Amino acid sequence: MTTLCGIGVGPGDPELITLKGWRRLQQARVIAFPAGLQGRRGIAEEIISPYKEPQQIYLPLEFPYVFEADVLEQAWQKAAVQVYQYLTQGIDVVFVSEGDVSFYSTFSYLAAAVQSLDPQIVIEVIPGVCSPLAAAASLGVPLTLGSDRLAIIPAMYHGDDLARVWGWAEVVVCMKVRSVYGEVWYWLKEQKLLEQAAVVSWATTPKQQIYTPLTNYPELTLPYFSLLIVWKRRPILQNFWSA
Repeated sequence: MTTLCGIGVGPGDPELITLKGWRRLQQARVIAFPAGLQGRRGIAEEIISPYKEPQQIYLPLEFPYVFEADVLEQAWQKAAVQVYQYLTQGIDVVFVSEGDVSFYSTFSYLAAAVQSLDPQIVIEVIPGVCSPLAAAASLGVPLTLGSDRLAIIPAMYHGDDLARVWGWAEVVVCMKVRSVYGEVWYWLKEQKLLEQAAVVSWATTPKQQIYTPLTNYPELTLPYFSLLIVWKRRPILQNFWSA
């Protein structure tokens, strides 16, 4: 059976690809990935570029950064047709995604679109390191301890989303916090949580930036790949591992 394999290649550091993912990449004839913007490499392509073999075919797929369902659906279907051109020849295709392919990843939609073309296509998933885990490691603290309840807000459009989950969670991760950072900062200030929160941008990459304690950063101009973590427990944001 022909296989479409999704591989999570981690948040940015090429050495964070799993051994299984790396071996699968080495075997692949066709490697697909989200295309970068304005002719630049996307994150996934940057991560795997040190491992590219000359005979391998790179297949960039266009996925627009929009929220309109019909536009996204068209993009997934177009990408599925591009991938299926190889699958129908009996050639397995690997799709690489930053982070983990089961964690808010385009791969889930691509796989569904490919199977709508041909239900016989086998879908394989190889997990990777997702950004909240990478950010916690970069901060030098555990993301959760003991019975901590973790909440992840995938994309924040209103700062009060954080307030709603704070009642039951001990740790909250706010993905893509850039657009609402100011609103969230003021909420954290009101709750006296600024010293228990941190922002990490471009985790594990050469462009990584860490902002903590947030008392020092009432205003930040953040890139798209930025997340915020806030904890209820104390002490926090001291290097736990070296304590």
